[in-house]
Amino acid sequence: MIVSSFCRKAAAGLALVALAATGCTTKNPSATGSATTGDDASTKSSSGPVTLKDGSQVKLALIPGGAHPYFQPWKTTADQDKTEFKLGAVTFNETGEWDQGKQNNVINSLAAQGYNAFGIFGVSPTDINSTFEDLKAKGFAVGSLASCPAGDTNSADFCLSTDVETAAYKAAKATIAAIGGHGTIVHLTGNNVDSNTQRRIAGVKKAVAETNGKVTELPVITDIDKDLSTAQKAVADLLAAQGTKINGIVTTAYNPAVAAADGVASSKLPIKVVAIDDDAKILAGIKSGGVAATVTQNPVGQAYVGGWLLALLQSKQCTMKDPGVIVDSGSFVVTKANVDTYDQERQAKTKELQTEFASHLTCS
Repeated sequence: MIVSSFCRKAAAGLALVALAATGCTTKNPSATGSATTGDDASTKSSSGPVTLKDGSQVKLALIPGGAHPYFQPWKTTADQDKTEFKLGAVTFNETGEWDQGKQNNVINSLAAQGYNAFGIFGVSPTDINSTFEDLKAKGFAVGSLASCPAGDTNSADFCLSTDVETAAYKAAKATIAAIGGHGTIVHLTGNNVDSNTQRRIAGVKKAVAETNGKVTELPVITDIDKDLSTAQKAVADLLAAQGTKINGIVTTAYNPAVAAADGVASSKLPIKVVAIDDDAKILAGIKSGGVAATVTQNPVGQAYVGGWLLALLQSKQCTMKDPGVIVDSGSFVVTKANVDTYDQERQAKTKELQTEFASHLTCS
């Protein structure tokens, strides 16, 4: 399962991916020429647009839905948050086992231990709002990170996540470009019942539709991101059955991306692969030419900006002007041309996110 989010007010056909898209992000005040004064959080400093005055009473918990390679940067970034923002404590807990009930138990246990600021990737997008509401009722700051609740309501203070429909759209566009604008592609992705998966499917289909029949798409292969072995079997079966008919594979989930890159390389079939995220194998494949492109997300930005914002909120230095706001954490197309430099763009986006969120704050 690759993690990400959606845009609350996005039209059904909205989709972009990475390089240019800000899909559902709100406008940066500097982009409109406006400036904020008074209580608005607009004063820049060496620590970003708003400097945390005192984080000593903030105990930050970053909680994925379970173990997954995507979230590993959260762990190291939590330590950075603690040091840079001088927080009272931080923890990274991935023991939810992709079960909402178990994740709730983890959250409740951490709250009992004194943690009071929570950045959470909810296991169940349809149920996570009740968890957010319980934490808010106890006076805790809560951020929905890497995935937003399903529907039109986000009960957390904010959601910072990838616009997944945007990311899937650009991944598909990169695949179509790699195969020369015509041919057959197939989309490999995660849990079919996940609303984010459905958004990814819509993003790919939009890109295919724009070719006016020059590109056709085989039936989407879902539910293959449980682990790498599941994805490897699915890719092996696909290549054995239809490999000679396929010109391109677009993957919008982590394990299928790695499996597709390895499987196509082993088969020696002339299939162009566009992956997701920046696993070392994927980046090596881009450098060698075995992988056409990948779309990376911004887990470091989610954990860093999310931790900063949660500390501002829990310390009571700031409040949200518009609680529940959804901001796109960014996604980035990586090809051989920028494989060595793409992280600079991602770092710049992270700084922009702090400025963007500052426009949503009222601070003392």
